[in-house]
Amino acid sequence: MMISDEDSVDLATMNPDKLWTQDKFILSRKMGYVCGPVGAPVPEPNHYIVRPALNPMGLGLGAEIKFIDCSTMDLPLGYFWCELFSGRHISVDYSYGKQILAVEGEQFPNDLTRWKRWWKVDDVIPLPTILMRFINEPLLNCEFIDGHLIEVHFRDNPNFRFNNSEYIPVWDGEEINPPEGYTFIEQFGLNKRIGGYIC
Repeated sequence: MMISDEDSVDLATMNPDKLWTQDKFILSRKMGYVCGPVGAPVPEPNHYIVRPALNPMGLGLGAEIKFIDCSTMDLPLGYFWCELFSGRHISVDYSYGKQILAVEGEQFPNDLTRWKRWWKVDDVIPLPTILMRFINEPLLNCEFIDGHLIEVHFRDNPNFRFNNSEYIPVWDGEEINPPEGYTFIEQFGLNKRIGGYIC
């Protein structure tokens, strides 16, 4: 079965009242995080996450962690910097404001686009207050790091549409050899993921 890595997001036709949620800089500002656009100096020398404000393709493309002393004039146009959060990364699906799924992810070290695996968890995370205006949306997916909202998607989690409890990505160049009890699902994406094992 072939499914896409991420459901397509057409920002050119998205309702403008929803559009701000797709701009990660605006979202970060609304959440009160320490952040700023290219050209705005950081408040203190530190490591920050730097990524495109708008990235409809998702997958963490273009994101990196950089030490910034003060000036951000050398960062790519259209990017922004934000304070770093550490801790558990949890993806939550909501339907009409009610949580229907929570999964936790484990990334490869020093790689913001590659994940080792995702698995269902019992965490309950209420729909963030700033998203209450979207309580009538049939599907809404939110990404959290240590409880901090970092991304919003008007869809569900595409890797957990098969009544599966775990998802292990398979990357380009890896041999397809599902562990016992797992099934391989073919996918495609810009981060060289070719599919995943589900159980």
